Amino acid sequence: MKIRMDELIKTVAAALDIVENELLGASTNHGKRIAVLCSLMCKKLGMNDEEVKAVTTCALFHDNALTEYILSERPEGGEQEENFKLHCEYGQRNIDTLPFKTDVTGFVLYHHEEADGSGLFGLKEDEIPLGAAIIAAADAIDADYHLQRVTPEELPAIREYISSQSGKRFTKTAVDTVLAVLNEEALTALKDENICETAAHMLPPWEVPAEDYALIRLADLAAAIIDYKSNFTKKHSVQIANKVWLMGGHYGFDPSLRTRAYLAAALHDLGKLATPTDILEKPGKLDNEEFRIIKDHVRNTYELLKGITGFEDICEWASNHHEKLDGTGYSFGKNADELDFISRLMACTDIYQAVSEERPYHAGRSHEDTMVILWDMANKGQIDEKIVKDFDIVMAEYSFKDVPPPVESM
Repeated sequence: MKIRMDELIKTVAAALDIVENELLGASTNHGKRIAVLCSLMCKKLGMNDEEVKAVTTCALFHDNALTEYILSERPEGGEQEENFKLHCEYGQRNIDTLPFKTDVTGFVLYHHEEADGSGLFGLKEDEIPLGAAIIAAADAIDADYHLQRVTPEELPAIREYISSQSGKRFTKTAVDTVLAVLNEEALTALKDENICETAAHMLPPWEVPAEDYALIRLADLAAAIIDYKSNFTKKHSVQIANKVWLMGGHYGFDPSLRTRAYLAAALHDLGKLATPTDILEKPGKLDNEEFRIIKDHVRNTYELLKGITGFEDICEWASNHHEKLDGTGYSFGKNADELDFISRLMACTDIYQAVSEERPYHAGRSHEDTMVILWDMANKGQIDEKIVKDFDIVMAEYSFKDVPPPVESM
């Protein structure tokens, strides 16, 4: 079975756009626009498919560490600029885990550099990697002008400003290249009503086998973005994925099935990026409207994942993590006959993790105390009794401990 890595990358980036909008006030589809602009610039420069793929993916994920940066323990009283460097450093560390076939060193780390050396790290024009220079120009131009709203009449003044910044804010190569591609046709393609269709063609097709470790690396990056949405979920998706991987070994899953189950677990809360943080961290009981908003994250996850080639079963498993055997779960109200083994495993794992980890409304629980709740639900016919029994055996040694991640020698 093959999975379209390029489609998965664009899906995760679409979720990241939601985060940028909420946390930074970035305009809608900002990540897509700068990635499209970068893709056009790369092709204008004559880059090959692997180079286009690398720069465009880094552009999509240039702010991948925003949630982690905002919730990190930054030095008190430190300079804002020094603290802001962290999101570049974290972002490069994350992007370095992805399996590019070309060097992406510094592409995210230096995406706020300026040609005259006045950027965050003080690099000058000839020191800035080309990929970083391209991303920096596209990012800054869209942030300044919101290209989806620019009219043809406004374009000459913008082009004149960009030209004036050659060797100052932007490198000469970046200026010459962006001026070569930023025309009226490009503006039309970057509008909100057109950007999704435009973005669909910005990455070359990238198929990988379902058991490829590259998918785990990308899923881990996505899980980190999701988990840092809230202080109380900083390990939630990652630990659910690790637990599903562990249980997959216990059940003897083949490499393809085990990896696909891991992907479903890592991405099961992708739709929660659209859930307001104040609801996620509310210490008291949710009211009816807040609970409705919380439940929407499942359908959001489904909508985000359903279009990825090779993700048909992964999308189902990820979207079934709040379903119950007696039909009382959400969002689809499925019953035992409609829930396969991995869907049942997802539900049990999600409950185990949520019950055992610290939340605004309860302290962390031991394995023994967690199993009391799971056994009660199994006895009521809500979750799979056989899986609960296996959890009681396999997870016992991890009471108050993290389950380690998969290793690459699969």
